[in-house]
Amino acid sequence: MRVRVAAALGLTAVTILALPACSTHTTEAKPASTPSTQNRKSASPSRNAAPLSSAALKERLLDVSDLGAGYARKPEQPAHHDDVTVLGCPALNGLGGDAARGGSLDFPHRAKATFAYGGGSDSEVSEELYSDSADKLSTGTGRIFEAMTGCPKYQVLVGGTAVDIATQKSDSPRLGDERWSQLMTFSAGGRDTVVKQTAVRDASTLVVVSGSPALVDQHLAQAHAKATAAR
Repeated sequence: MRVRVAAALGLTAVTILALPACSTHTTEAKPASTPSTQNRKSASPSRNAAPLSSAALKERLLDVSDLGAGYARKPEQPAHHDDVTVLGCPALNGLGGDAARGGSLDFPHRAKATFAYGGGSDSEVSEELYSDSADKLSTGTGRIFEAMTGCPKYQVLVGGTAVDIATQKSDSPRLGDERWSQLMTFSAGGRDTVVKQTAVRDASTLVVVSGSPALVDQHLAQAHAKATAAR
């Protein structure tokens, strides 16, 4: 599977370019569940479930009515095609020629929504849903998270902007069949932005929630429940 990585799983080059306008402010929110050991595979009887279409995934995304007061959905941003170079992380470079370009995971069925809380650019949360065979979701997602967390510090050059990135594995709640989580600190223009990114695979569906750590913790279980509800 070819994966585009600069800020993989939803952390796009658009996010990196917007970093100088962000701050280190963190929105207060209560975690939705207790962290536990991440990336633990289970032998689910639904492992062979048929993938969902992109249209079906779109219907399973969170919306403003799910999130509550203070949230506004952001319009989709056009794709950026700035030259992106990764320095100091051979594992990311090894994921393919387009790996440093930014964008989403290259699974065939997908849907995405991004929300801002309280109007703050540093208080955002995005949800991405993907569907493919359980084995492909497991292998592809595990590979990208291992590559990113395997490099504690590296640098990304986006056009003429240098962004320092520090990564570390994070605990994730016991949801689904497999889960991965990381904290990423983006430093550019003298400012730091901390982003949490958690992915949960449930049979043939992958739920990825990224953004302000408090908002990710608050809405992950909700996103997983809606994405995997029987229809």
